Amino acid sequence: MIRHLTNGISIVFISWIVGMIINAFLIKTKRYQEKLTNLNFIKSKKINKLIGIGLIKWTVKNTFFKFFNPKLRMNNKVEPNDLNILRNEMTLAEINHLIAFIAVAIFALSMVFKGKYLPAFIMMMLNTLMNLYPSLLQQENKRRIDKLKKVFTRNHVSVTATESLNIS
Repeated sequence: MIRHLTNGISIVFISWIVGMIINAFLIKTKRYQEKLTNLNFIKSKKINKLIGIGLIKWTVKNTFFKFFNPKLRMNNKVEPNDLNILRNEMTLAEINHLIAFIAVAIFALSMVFKGKYLPAFIMMMLNTLMNLYPSLLQQENKRRIDKLKKVFTRNHVSVTATESLNIS
């Protein structure tokens, strides 16, 4: 059981690298700009809360995961251009995680076909926690950034990040 868990964690961490490599090629395509930058699987705050996105947010903000992508941090004072840069970084992280999720899911499916049900199940649970949920968190944060951008557009002012947006 421990071996399946450690193998699953290793594969999920490796999938992050796979996601970054594939995304580096995708980012240059027209489809990326048109379709992938605006993915939005779960629009409801209630559903996000029910599936535990808040717990993932807390984990990312309060554990060693906060050091994984320092570009996703905001300064106290936010300018409109900062929001565009932050949104682009979030999109990049989101797509990296989605690609990683799909890669691990394919690998787990191949394990199911070989009759290795327990390792595949453990791997998919880890994959969901470490790839799908972070991607959904990035989507939620992008929606919040878009709302804040609308405030900027209406008011033409700088906004303090801690007052208007708590992103992580």
